[in-house]
Order: sequence, then C-alpha cells, then structure tokens
Amino acid sequence: MKKKIAILGSTGSIGETTLSIIKIKSKDFTIDTLMANSNFIKIKNQIKKYKPNNFVVNNYETFKKLNKVSSFKNTRIFNNYDRLLKNKKFDILICAIPGIDGLKPTLEFTKRSKKILIANKETIICGWELLNKIIKKNKIQMVPIDSEHFSVSELLKDGNHKNISEIYITASGGPFFKKNKLNNISPNQALKHPKWSMGKKISIDSATMINKLLEYYEAQKLFKNYKNKIKIIIHPQALTHAIVRYKNGLTKFLFHEPHMSIPIINAIYDNKNNIEDFKKLNSNFFLDNYNKMEFYKVTKKNFPPFKILNMKKIYKSTHIIINAANEILVDCFLRKKIEFKGIIMGLEQVLRHKNYKKYAIKNPNNLNNIYYVNSWAKEITKRLLKKK
Repeated sequence: MKKKIAILGSTGSIGETTLSIIKIKSKDFTIDTLMANSNFIKIKNQIKKYKPNNFVVNNYETFKKLNKVSSFKNTRIFNNYDRLLKNKKFDILICAIPGIDGLKPTLEFTKRSKKILIANKETIICGWELLNKIIKKNKIQMVPIDSEHFSVSELLKDGNHKNISEIYITASGGPFFKKNKLNNISPNQALKHPKWSMGKKISIDSATMINKLLEYYEAQKLFKNYKNKIKIIIHPQALTHAIVRYKNGLTKFLFHEPHMSIPIINAIYDNKNNIEDFKKLNSNFFLDNYNKMEFYKVTKKNFPPFKILNMKKIYKSTHIIINAANEILVDCFLRKKIEFKGIIMGLEQVLRHKNYKKYAIKNPNNLNNIYYVNSWAKEITKRLLKKK
C-alpha cells in the first residue's frame, strides 16, 4: 500500500531533494500535499511534474495566479490549510519551511501524521515544548534530518548511553574559515558555501556560524539527556557529521558524503534501503577522503558567535530572541544595509538590551507567548539598526 506524504516547504532545497527521491520510488508513495510560499515558477513546475493531490500556497497573490492556470485539473490549490486538514491523515510528513513561519503548520500537520522528518530547526528551538507534547501524545515517530542531528541519533542507537562523555556536532566553518579579516564582505561572497547548496538565509547563517549556534540549541532540545555533553567542533571537509566520545576511551564517528539525500532517504526508509537506487555513489569516496579530514576546537577567532555560545545565562525564550533578531539582521545584510560583521554585533546588542530579560524569561508554552517574544525581538532589532 502506498504511503501518503506531505512536504511543508516543497520549493526549498530539502523539499526538492525529497521530491526527487519520491519520484524515483513513486510506486511506494502518494504525494498527497505540498506547501510553499510564493515561488510561482517552482510551484507550477512541481504541480506539473509531481501531480500532488493538494498544494497549499501561503502567498495570496501567488495563489490567485495559480488559480488562473487551467491545466491543474488533478491538484486542488489552497491558500491556507485549515479546510484541507479536516479528516486528513499522513504516513510521512517532511517539515522544511524555514524560519518561525514553519512552526504553526508543523504543529498542525504533525497532529495528523504517523512519522515526521524535521529539518526546521526554528520550530524545535522556539516551539519544542509544543511539538514534543504532540509527538508524545500521539506516539509519533520523529526523525531529525539535519545531517548533524540525524547522525547523532544514529550514533545513539547503540544504547550505550551511560558511558557517553561528549557529543560533537560538526561545523564546516563556512566560506570564511581561517580568514582573519571580515571587512567588506559582500552578500555574494557570503552565499558561496564551500560544501552545501542551500537557500540564501541559511547560507548567510552558515557564513556567520549562527546556523551552527542554532543547531547546537536544537541538539540540546532533541537530546535533552545529554544537554551538557553537546559541543561544536569545526570540520571543514563536512564528511563527519557527528562524533560520540565514550568514557571507556572509544570514539565513534558518523561519516557520509555532504549530500542531504543520504539522511533523507535513510529517514524515509528507516535505514532499510539501497541508496544506490537513488544516487550514484563513488564506492571509493571514503578511501579517497578519510585522510583529508581535519578537526578544530571552537575559539573566539574561528567562531564569530563565540560570546553568545558561552553566555552565562540562557533563559527559556533566549533562543526565540536570537533567532528573530538574526532574521532581521540577515535580511538587512542581504539588502546591503549593514556590513557582514554587523550581524553578530547586532545580535550581541539585542542581548544586552535593557528589556532583554523581561522577554527572555517568558515561557514558550503556547503560540501566543512565542510570537509575542518573536515580535519584540524583531521590533527592537529594527529600532537599534535605525539608531546607527
């Protein structure tokens, strides 16, 4: 029997990779629902190529344009998901809407899914209490598909948990690793990630290393029992994605090509697959690359948000504030309104603001509180930028 799949964020890199995988094994799946925001060309092409039963288009202008295309006879197009979700059930849900915009739809679709594959780190760091409650209540299987978190979860399957000394998630270092001066960095330079092909926002976050900071917070939520054992290590080759060090002197590494298809395929098929059905692999890849691997400790010089990483006090909603302020700062940098270094400086300024603690101590136990803190952080970031 075919499994019903929904993909939130189908036009992003995770969504497109997942669709290409499902297309190859179309006999196993029904693409029930796709969701995207405003990329008219990509949405139109996905409807034609993949023929989903439903497509949710969040942007109203794009929704109106798509409704004028008469050839979409087998796909129902919605501007919101409320009516669609009545009596809906999904076997697999892929959550890949970037930013906090993905939080509410992820929560609503998760309630109706047997298994979720999550790549939206903002949902986890901002709304983990809400998501985890739904997962536990409905006994839903959850698999993180960011390569680092997927790798940690795989390494923890051996059950030798009491003997763990440290867990490392790896960071490539981005395009400016070992570059001492970060003056006059253009958006085009910052977008050129040396290992991964990603969207603009996450590419800039990888250049500032804020992405790894957020992934660190995400790992602390996902692997709560090891919160104080999780660390970041810089690994420019992006071949080892997680490391677990044990008290008995043993250390385990999880190695795979820097391609998101590998965690996604294994998450969909519970590791019971032959990846060569989907992707031509170089059988000598490990032998050709293992001797090139380098690892570096995180320092003030090589990790721009080092001060934030080592903040003495993290409150319940600190992560929401960092995420929201960063969204504004990255957008300003992409529009050339601030310098590259201004992203980290701006974040540090927000975290020093006189009202920071007032909002950071808010309990993110409901959507209203989360959006309230998120709105304050964005607004105060904009005000601080205007003063410069």
